[in-house]
Amino acid sequence: MKTELKSFLDAISEKYKHDFLDTDPLSIVHEFRTPADRELVGFIAACFAYGKVAQIKKTVRRIIACMDEEPSIYISSFKPSRERKKFCGIYHRFHTGDDIVCLLFLLHQMINRRGTIEKFFLRGYSEGDENIKGALIEFSRNALSLRLPANVGAGLKPAPTGIRLFFPSPANGSACKRLNLFLRWMVRPDDGIDLGIWKTIPASKLIIPLDTHIARAAIQLGLTKRKSASWLMAEEITENLKRFDPADPVKYDFALTRPGILGAKIFFR
Repeated sequence: MKTELKSFLDAISEKYKHDFLDTDPLSIVHEFRTPADRELVGFIAACFAYGKVAQIKKTVRRIIACMDEEPSIYISSFKPSRERKKFCGIYHRFHTGDDIVCLLFLLHQMINRRGTIEKFFLRGYSEGDENIKGALIEFSRNALSLRLPANVGAGLKPAPTGIRLFFPSPANGSACKRLNLFLRWMVRPDDGIDLGIWKTIPASKLIIPLDTHIARAAIQLGLTKRKSASWLMAEEITENLKRFDPADPVKYDFALTRPGILGAKIFFR
């Protein structure tokens, strides 16, 4: 059974490669060349990676257009009071233009304080951790401790719901799908799909970005016995994928999500 499943996983990974990038918001990140722009656009794209891919890409492109197509330059001098009007007409399901302004201001602070999002994230990372859980808990906590814009939620504790949705935590049981998706993009080696920008965290520490597509596929393939999407389910799926590639278990994520996104079904055995 293990051999059969590995053969199946390898086969779909071979089928769904970079030729299918257009079916993913990651394709927008690939349009940028510098690590600074890729990291920033990657984080924004991951934050809005819920719903239909076409709408996700539309939202991300609208945000980038407001940034004059130069994300890292724009964010380095970002002033919410000056820029807020640009984003007032942008909505993405649960998120508003003000949520976007808050997100950009938080990213501005991360980068201005630490130089990169990676260095801000690494504040909570320990090489001795079994996986990325502890670092994610600290990252979200540290992000939500930053200042909010004076005219958008400043002084509110906790932060407005829209902002907290950008920074979920495994401590609350969240699967943290979008943060794990961002980490996959940044950490996994450059293979034509993921980018390999971050060099400190090994791919073996990553956790599968758990959404409905992955949950459905994992249940069908026997990679989890759990029924509800949670951090525990994401960990269980990842641990089972390590049987096939201990060093890079989430390499199967892109391929496993394509059938669901494309309206197809996974057929195993």
